[in-house]
This record gives sequence, C-alpha cells and structure tokens, in this order.
Amino acid sequence: MKRRKFIQNASLSSLGVVAGASVIGCKENKEATSTLASEEVTSNTIVKPLVIATWNVNNATAKAWEALQQGKSALDAVEQGCRVEEADPKNQSVGYGGLPDRDGRVTLDACIMNKDGDYGAVVCMQNIMHPVSVARKVMEDTPHVLLAEVGAEEFAVSQGFEKTNLLTEASKKAWEEWKKTSLYKPIINIENHDTIGMLAIDKNGDISGACTTSGLAYKMAGRIGDSPIIGSGLFIDNEVGGATATGLGEAVLKTVGSFLIVELMRNGMSPQKACEEAIGRIIKKNPNYEDFQIGYIAVNKKGETGSYSIHEGFWVTKYVNDKNTNTASEFYNKK
Repeated sequence: MKRRKFIQNASLSSLGVVAGASVIGCKENKEATSTLASEEVTSNTIVKPLVIATWNVNNATAKAWEALQQGKSALDAVEQGCRVEEADPKNQSVGYGGLPDRDGRVTLDACIMNKDGDYGAVVCMQNIMHPVSVARKVMEDTPHVLLAEVGAEEFAVSQGFEKTNLLTEASKKAWEEWKKTSLYKPIINIENHDTIGMLAIDKNGDISGACTTSGLAYKMAGRIGDSPIIGSGLFIDNEVGGATATGLGEAVLKTVGSFLIVELMRNGMSPQKACEEAIGRIIKKNPNYEDFQIGYIAVNKKGETGSYSIHEGFWVTKYVNDKNTNTASEFYNKK
C-alpha cells in the first residue's frame, strides 16, 4: 500500500502565517491535469451516496460504502470507515499499532463532524483503539466538544471502551531503532505517518466527515497536529460541502485549511480549485515547502470532488457508483 510518510523537522520556525495567492500564481502548472478534477460531475447532477478518503484505504471506504448502502447516515459511514484503519496494526499511523512519541507512548487524536455542524474530538488519548468513536461520544453525549489525555481516556472507559496496549511489537522495534539517532528529517511520502480523513454523502444528500491519526512519529510528548482540530484537519458545512487534510499538521493549523476550502467553495470555487488555492497559500509563505507534504481532499453539495498536494505521492480513495478506486492526486511541486 503506497502511503505518504514523512518526518517533521526539529524546528518549525520557518513555517510562517499563510495568506494570499493561488497555486497558479505561485508556479506554472499547465502540464498537469487532475484525474479527480476530470471526474467531477456536472453542476446539474447530484451524486449520492459517495465516500472519499485520503490515501489508499480501500477497505475503509468499502466499509463506509456498505453502511451507506444499508441506509445509514453519512456520520455512521465515516465512523465505521475510519474504525477499519484504526484497528489495522499494519497501519502504523492510525490507532492500534501507531508509532509512538519520542518517549514510547502511542497517543491518538481524532475528530468527527455531522450534518448539523456538531463536532467532537479527543486529543493525546492513550490505550483506546477507536478514538473516532470516542470523539462521536464526546459530540453526542457530553456538553463539550474536545477532551484530552487522561480525561479522554477515562471518559472512553466510562462509555464502555476497553483499554488496549496500542504499542505493537513492530512499532516498538521501529521506535527503538529510531532512538539510535533520534533524527528528525523530512522524507516526503516515506516516513511512517499519515492520517485518514474521510468525507461522505448519504442518500439524503447530507454530508459528514471524520479524521483520525496517531500523529507525527516520535513527536514531542503532548504534541497535537491538525487532525482533531475543527477547521484545520476537518470542516463540514452541510449547505456547502466538506474538506479534510493530511500532512504536516503545524502548517495546516496555521492556515485553518479545511475551513478555508469550504469557504472558497461557498463563494463559488470548485472543490478542485479550492484545494489548489489552499495549497497555494501555504507555498507562498513557506520557502521550505519542499521539506514537507500536505494534501487536501474536498467534496461539495453536488458531489463534485477535488484533491491537491504539495508533492507527488498523495493518493485518494473514492467510492461512488459502486466503484472503489484509488487515484493519484494532482500536485504542485513538479520538478
């Protein structure tokens, strides 16, 4: 399974506050065409149901599609789809088997949003395999929207979630090997870290989304990225559409990228152009953009989809019209 994997630089000080200019304004892009963009439906057509997710996660999108075919909501679909990756020990960046922080602790972040704009999240949670489901419980069964660390774990246990040692033998060995050098060096699409972000439209045309991750491999204890943060890792507006992010969380947080994409779609941009604009704003203010990867996916109310990344190697999985397909995303940095 081909995945984007990279390590964060020891210093992120060069990542500035992002503003201005589209991708096309940053660099000539005439030779590229987006497979996803070319598959967008016409403006008069509504596609439903639909599932789209970051990376090559066919099993996850298949599970979400199954839920939609059973008449379940988009919210049910994204939760069930994300749980597939959370339970897979071979995926060392999500849930069980996720790579730990520099102290050997596996901490998980996740969020979920429904058609009404309700949001729930957990951050830095240990010992619970399915943070996306705990995030939904936070959203639906508490007066809060975000729980952290021990509080999140205790809440999960109170809701019937079982404690699990999330550090598998494979991830432990990888961590022990990393400790020999403790080196932070970005290797685009190679380092063991990626996020699953998923968006879905159900039979009623309602949109929901979820995002789940074990975060940056060997991160500082307590580090939180964009994935569980509303407007950064995920944003849904049922009147407009939704977007979700993957990549270096610090850069996504500084741009509130998913919210930006939804607002651009609100103002008439297609999902594809909105993703390109969001990446363009990051590139313009970050001369070191070659050192890190960010990818976005988006869907609008009509079922049109888009994706864009800084570098080659970002893949998207989409399930629509009974077809579950992986597509290489269009990207900016063409050498």
